[in-house]
Amino acid sequence: MPARPPECRARVTAVRALTPDVLEADLAMIDPPALEFEAGQWVSVPLGPKLVRAYSIASTPRSPSTLTLCADVAPAGPGSRWFRGLAPGDPVAFKGPLGGFVFDRTDPRRPLFVAEEVGIVPVRSILVHLAETAFDRPATLVYGARDPGWLVYDAELRALSRGRPGFAYHPVVPAAAGSPPGPEAAALVDRLVTDAPGLVAYVAGGQATINQVRDVLMAKRLERKAVKWEKFW
Repeated sequence: MPARPPECRARVTAVRALTPDVLEADLAMIDPPALEFEAGQWVSVPLGPKLVRAYSIASTPRSPSTLTLCADVAPAGPGSRWFRGLAPGDPVAFKGPLGGFVFDRTDPRRPLFVAEEVGIVPVRSILVHLAETAFDRPATLVYGARDPGWLVYDAELRALSRGRPGFAYHPVVPAAAGSPPGPEAAALVDRLVTDAPGLVAYVAGGQATINQVRDVLMAKRLERKAVKWEKFW
């Protein structure tokens, strides 16, 4: 059986609004003083009896003493209210790291990343970590959002694409403002992918978008197990 994730303690050092509904929080690790994790993983925060919420790690393993969590607080549920209420100095207890949505550097296949709105958080961690560690193989990101304001980390991703010739970044926003971006993202994947059997796909976002992208790739004869996914809603 896999080992249980450790119980950790940290303290909030900063909170930032990336958009009105997407926040980041920096946590300075206390116990342990540094957390070993893989880019793409998440932590589990207990908010009450039988009430826990998962938050993706936006930072990379290069900064194990400070974690950055990122969350969509638009749903306004218990997890959203907790995250909105964070302030510097607040203690945070969590378990982690958790999750298997991680990049395998030994895999010779070309990576295709597809993210929907806040699903970009684990993908961003993976991509930034690849850049930090001089990963020089080609990679593609298709990033869909209902409107430009939901393209979190867009400026950073554009800068990353300019600095890494092998990294292709394709933001997607539906022509009808506010429409779900999944169909347009899947259609772009359909146009971009000409050799699906040579790919491994990492898809993060809503279940509908995951299904749409997976269906497109499987229609191009990509094996189902070659599509790794992380469901956010």
